[in-house]
Amino acid sequence: MKPVLLISCEHAGNEVPDAYASLFSDAQDVLASHRGWDPGALDVAQFLADRLQVKLFSMSVTRLLVEMNRSIDNPQLFSGFSNGLEEEEKRKLIDQYYFPYRKSIEEAILKTNDAVIHLSIHSFTPVLNGTVRNVDVGLLFDPDRKSELQFCSVLKSELEKELPNQRIEFNEPYKGTDDGLTTSLRKKFPDHKYLGIEIEINQKFVGTTLFSSLKQSLLNGIKQTVNSL
Repeated sequence: MKPVLLISCEHAGNEVPDAYASLFSDAQDVLASHRGWDPGALDVAQFLADRLQVKLFSMSVTRLLVEMNRSIDNPQLFSGFSNGLEEEEKRKLIDQYYFPYRKSIEEAILKTNDAVIHLSIHSFTPVLNGTVRNVDVGLLFDPDRKSELQFCSVLKSELEKELPNQRIEFNEPYKGTDDGLTTSLRKKFPDHKYLGIEIEINQKFVGTTLFSSLKQSLLNGIKQTVNSL
């Protein structure tokens, strides 16, 4: 029996609800940058979800208001823009955006008896703090989870065929075991039930002629990998 695919995009947009617009009155440049969202990630996530005919979960509100990809007790749950809010306002944000988003994904996993492959789509800035990141596509996972290691090993091999001129790396530019949505879901579901894979795409491709072919290559690689299971 084939596993169920699920696609999410935690940093799909940089929207600011009207009630919190004053927090970002002088922060348009920050909102538009990689700090405010993951440029290109939603485009990739929608492309994959449409063609694989699977459900897409996405959050359009900026991560600078409340961070979907951090645990509830992580100090980075709120940014410097929202951390000064009263505790009641913070709780309201959590109840309105954070919990419903995370719960919807968890419920989708619980609803099926099949194994779930969760592909969380992200993008990363090509230069961080003056350091050039020499990764084109990163596959983030927990190497201690046998099913995730197997899936990513096949996917990496397929993507290297599809994208021979690009660098495909394991757990770069971040570790798959860092605090995040997939990490929290691994604690709730065993290895045979849940595979949480984050796909990180270098933002240098966004808006270029290579971006469309990159999306197609990701689709082809994912299809081949799933069919091999």
